[in-house]
This record gives sequence, structure tokens and C-alpha cells, in this order.
Amino acid sequence: MINAVIIDEKDNVAVAIEAISKNNEINFKLKDKTIKTITALDDITIYHKLAIKDMAEGDKVTKYGEHIGEANQEIKIGQHVHIHNVKSVREDLDKQIVSNI
Repeated sequence: MINAVIIDEKDNVAVAIEAISKNNEINFKLKDKTIKTITALDDITIYHKLAIKDMAEGDKVTKYGEHIGEANQEIKIGQHVHIHNVKSVREDLDKQIVSNI
């Protein structure tokens, strides 16, 4: 049964669509419709993020194809991804606008 979703193939996190208990299976569909299964390393609250790829400290966290922060520590596949292991990073939007002109 699908219990998490990803939106963009660049995502390194999925969103739980139901509460998932530690050591339970997490199932989500890839773009090609195959179902990927990983094991939850933590309890994951409904609508919270979970890692679908290993991340090193400093790696960008990508949800819905957009960077939403950076890992502030190593994050393993199946771990809960939230404010305890992700830091907000403000991008320099003015610099992006100038470089796109």
C-alpha cells in the first residue's frame, strides 16, 4: 500500500500520507510507476517528510522539485526529515534575478 508520495524526480524526500511507525515499510511510486519500498528508521507523523536518499551534512533537501533547506547532519534513508535535522537557507533572490537578465 502506498503511504508516502514524491512529486518530482529531483526530490530526496517523500511526504507521509499516513502516520508511519518506526521499522514499518514506506512505499511510494516513482515517475516510471514502479513502487519503491524502504524501512522507516523513525516514527513519522502524517504529512511530514522522510528521506528517500542518504544525505550528508550540507546537502540540499529537495521537496516538490524545490530546495527547502539543507541537512544540518547526516540523514539516512527512512529517517524523519524535519526541523531537528534541516536548517533553513535563504537564497539570494536578487542575485538570481540579475543573473537571469
